[in-house]
Amino acid sequence: MWKKRLIKITKIILLVYVLGGSALYFLQDAILFHPLSLNRNHRYDFKEPHKEIRLGLNDKDTISLVAFQSTDTINKGTVLYFHGNKRNISWYARFMPYFTKHGYQVLMIDYPGYGKSTGKLTEQKLYDWALKVYNLAIQQCSADSIIIYGKSLGTGIAAQLASIKPCKRLILETPYYDFPSVISHYLPIYPVRRMLHYELPTHQYLEKTKVPVTIFQGTKDILVTYSNASRLKPLLKKGDEFVTIKGGGHNNLYSYRLLTEKLDSLLSLR
Repeated sequence: MWKKRLIKITKIILLVYVLGGSALYFLQDAILFHPLSLNRNHRYDFKEPHKEIRLGLNDKDTISLVAFQSTDTINKGTVLYFHGNKRNISWYARFMPYFTKHGYQVLMIDYPGYGKSTGKLTEQKLYDWALKVYNLAIQQCSADSIIIYGKSLGTGIAAQLASIKPCKRLILETPYYDFPSVISHYLPIYPVRRMLHYELPTHQYLEKTKVPVTIFQGTKDILVTYSNASRLKPLLKKGDEFVTIKGGGHNNLYSYRLLTEKLDSLLSLR
């Protein structure tokens, strides 16, 4: 009797395992990315001065980005802001005054399927689009006036760009070592590294980055754990910074003075 029950339980466990693994493999885009698309005629109602830019690449791919204008009388340069995995530019626009008040224009891109951007999302396309935004910025200011900023998902994109293009500084908010390590933390029973279509190896890009790097990470981040982000510490150069925000989560670091004061200090540098 107990052998039959054990066999039955084993079969159920295996079935659940296979179904879970299949869901992770075939539905990983829906699990990892949470875009909110917008009609191309949607009008942004941002309070800050801004300009919408659309770059049509082909019949399927269109890059949508917003240029938030500096509110200072002095124009110091441009911040390339690569946002996280949820919604679109509208969700992250509330952070723009932290940059524009210091004399920086901010270019924020929406990834394929986010906001008004169209096309199929792939890891290579994230890098390619980031490069196009960089090339747009370099037409307006010199490389030493460009700050590359990444938030969550955007940290891998930002780090990759900073590893191949010159800039003034790289700033990463809640970065990950790589995508598989984040998912493996929650699903250790699966060979995640073989299953994911996305790697986004931030650690590899940091090793190639020559410019100053500042990292902000909270100790209570339950999405990208502090231990995961801390794996980047050994890769930092002399003069780079890993700023630990005690009690900080994944989406509330701007409510801590340590981050805002440190960011003010960085953006005030000539």
